[in-house]
Parts: sequence; C-alpha cells; structure tokens
Amino acid sequence: MAHLTRRGALTTLIGGGIAIAAGVAMAQQRMRIHTATQSSPLSLVSANRNISGNRVSISVQGAKRVITSNGVPDHKVGSFPNNGNPHSIAAQSHRFVMPVSARKGSRATGGELMLSGVAINGVPFDPGAAEFWQGNRTSGWQYEALGGAVSLGLDANYGHVQPSGAYHYHGLPIGLMQNLGWSGSKVSPLVGYAADGFPIYAITAEVDGKVVEMTSSYRLKSGNRPGGSQPGGRHDGTFVQDYQYVAGSGRLDEANGAVVKTAEYPERTYAYFLTRTYPVIPRVFFGSIDASFRLRR
Repeated sequence: MAHLTRRGALTTLIGGGIAIAAGVAMAQQRMRIHTATQSSPLSLVSANRNISGNRVSISVQGAKRVITSNGVPDHKVGSFPNNGNPHSIAAQSHRFVMPVSARKGSRATGGELMLSGVAINGVPFDPGAAEFWQGNRTSGWQYEALGGAVSLGLDANYGHVQPSGAYHYHGLPIGLMQNLGWSGSKVSPLVGYAADGFPIYAITAEVDGKVVEMTSSYRLKSGNRPGGSQPGGRHDGTFVQDYQYVAGSGRLDEANGAVVKTAEYPERTYAYFLTRTYPVIPRVFFGSIDASFRLRR
C-alpha cells in the first residue's frame, strides 16, 4: 500500500514542460539573475511548524462556486522565513469564483500570471516561478520551480511564501493530502478546483473498476539546449522548456486531465490531476479562466 510522506514521496519530481507564467506576486519583483543549467535534487524545509487560524468557505451561488479563504494552511508548514524564502506567512483575503458546471473546450490554453486553482483548504496552487535565464523574462527559458537549480525555500508540502505573505503550493500538497487520508491504494479524494471550475484530484483514480495512477504525458526532450546566448547543457528539467507533451505516453492529456467517475461526480466528469512528475500541477486548461485567478495589478 502506497502512502504519502512529507519527504521522499516525490523524489522523482524535477519539473519542466509548457511555458507558464511566473508566480503571481513574485512577478512584480525585480528579476534575480541566474545562469544555472543543471537540475539538482530539492532540499525541502521540514514541515514541523504548527500553524493555526485556517479559514475557508466553499459555497454555490447560482451558477458559480465561490471559495473565500485567508490562505492559512490547515497543516504543518516549514520555517518561514528561511534561506531560500525571506517571507512570513500572513492571512490573506482570497476570493475565487468559478463555474459550477465547467465546460470543456477543444483546445487547452494557458495564461500569463495566473493561479492554476485553489485547494479545498483555501491555499492557491501556483506552480510557476518568477525565475528566468539571466533574469530575462523574454529569454524563452523559465526555471522550473521543482527543478532544484534555483533555491526557492520550499517546505515539505512543496509550498512557500510570496512577498505578500501568501502561502501557496508549487507541487503536491503533502500535508493536505495526509489530512484527507490520501492513499495510493484508494481513489483520490477531491483536493481542489482548477481556475476553470473543473475538479482537481491527486494521482489516483478509478479506471475500469481498478485504482490506477494517473500518469503525466510529459517527457524530457532529447539532446541538449541551444547554448550560445541561450542556456546549454542537456534537457534535464532545469527549465520549463526542457519538457514536451508526448500524446499517449501517460494516462493524462496535455492539461493533466482525463474523464473519470468520482464520488463527487458519479456520472463522470473531466478532471485535472496532480501528478508525481511534471507538470505536477496543471498549467493549461480546457475551460474558461475566471478573472479572480489572474494577477491583479
């Protein structure tokens, strides 16, 4: 029976793939200059600090689902500030709106400076990092938050804190999943909602009467990066652009989604999945994104 632990459960995570906008609040900060071209194992900050005060409300108002929260997690977190993240967790005034009955379009699309969704504990999913090759947002090379080349001070929930004090997830929300009783031998509980309103589950689902792992269809590109004025070295997951979608190589589509039957949707629904490997958190979507998930300047 596979169970999730805060450390070690995701040792294969090194990120990469579709170009995605940088973390929302960090986007307004001056870019740090990086020249690293090699991924490294993540060094996560132990999540051993108790935190209290989680507030979240999930309601249906007509055709919309509204989630309000203070963004304070309902599980143990790492020590913040830390060497890779100089910010402290502070209560927020999150309000996210999405359709109750999301509609799936024919094309998966992404958006600049947007959150991917929100967990049922009210903490946002924000997989992108505002870190670029030589600090240049237009370079075409964005560092992957889970690639390990740039230290972000992530804790064992793959979360850290924005300058505003907003705690958010860059990877699997281990503490939340433990609270929900997630197990690799069971169908995943509902863990959140995507920015387009479709549900988000973690790793497992029922397919043909069996519990299976819903695997990503993204793979590392072969060969090396261009070099010269662009980063060199092999495609190893340092950058988002080191990965590409390979249809049929996993169970999930390019948005990390599939049609499944769940406890919340017994008649089947399209749903997104958090996965053990890139993209981990979905980064493109088949539905329309509500403005509440976009950066507000």
